[in-house]
Amino acid sequence: MISIKSLIRIAAIADKEWLQIRRDSRSLILSLALPVFLILLFGFALTVDVKNVKLAVFDQDKSTTSRRFIEEFAHTEYLKIIYYADNYRDIDRTIDAGNAALALIIPRNFENMIKYGKKIDVQLIADGSDSTTAAVAIGYIKAIIANYNTDMKVNELKRAGLSSFGLPLDIRNRIFYNSELRSKNFIIPGLIVLILAIISALIASLTVSKEWERGTMETLMTTPIRSWELMAGKLIPYLFIGLFDVVVTASVGHFVFDVPIKGNFIEFYLFALLFLIGTTGQGILISAATKVQVVSVQFAMVITFLPTFILSGFIFPIQNMPLVIQGFTHIIPARYLIVIIKGIALKGIGLSILWTQVIFLFAFAALILFAGIKKLKLQLDN
Repeated sequence: MISIKSLIRIAAIADKEWLQIRRDSRSLILSLALPVFLILLFGFALTVDVKNVKLAVFDQDKSTTSRRFIEEFAHTEYLKIIYYADNYRDIDRTIDAGNAALALIIPRNFENMIKYGKKIDVQLIADGSDSTTAAVAIGYIKAIIANYNTDMKVNELKRAGLSSFGLPLDIRNRIFYNSELRSKNFIIPGLIVLILAIISALIASLTVSKEWERGTMETLMTTPIRSWELMAGKLIPYLFIGLFDVVVTASVGHFVFDVPIKGNFIEFYLFALLFLIGTTGQGILISAATKVQVVSVQFAMVITFLPTFILSGFIFPIQNMPLVIQGFTHIIPARYLIVIIKGIALKGIGLSILWTQVIFLFAFAALILFAGIKKLKLQLDN
């Protein structure tokens, strides 16, 4: 049971911390305004959609059939014909300069070979320096050519007298949770977690090291305050700031980028609070360990930004990583909150399905708080 004296000491530390936050306008702007700026900036800038891939065409046949074939690539949002080359040197220069990512070369006698039913080799050159775009764009080209081949065979059978026939297979797509396959619905939840992780750890990483640099830590050592009370008092103001950032970033994601929230927002808010306890406590632990503000900020950035961006599943799928790295991702709290946000926002599920993610977040927060209290205890004992 927490005593009244403990509550008074916690409230005094929290009030003192909040006063310092209000006096430091830079930290206040960083914690309140920066999340909005970051989610707007990266929300508009980041996309995994591959559209308007620039295509160069070298038509060596220049026939009616070859022109109709080229038109198949002109009526899609995924490809954009930007250049018609006259020779291979033009193709090389266009790709080398980065003006086109793909080049389609149609051979001579294209029309005659189509007419007599001969096999035709259409060459496709891709710029592999951007392997992701190249792979996706090649898939677009192959799909268009496959449709063209199907139409040619259908017309050929009709000319042979088969007026009624059907293809043996037909694909009926049904996409759950993100029917339009909007990349924003994938990116924005990850951005929210990334921003919360960085901001919460970054601003909290200054709190104890600031006490050491100002010489007020020695004053705290002379008071009857306990380490867990100091930890709680330091934690509370930053949790309120973090919860404000949760509302702001989620609102921007929903109202600006049209990311749906199908589940219970209260559940999301509580799970985000659990995440913030862990990341904010991590910042306080870093601050207590380093005792220097510059070093604290550097450590906080390295420990939160890089693992969250690379190892949380935000951009890079965890299942594609080596097994050793996959095991390491289990200690990254952002991994679990990303699953939780996507589950609540896109799928409308809750604690009954996401309970394993919540347990991992709880374990991370408890471990960080225990380590932070132990570190502060050693300093207060000194």
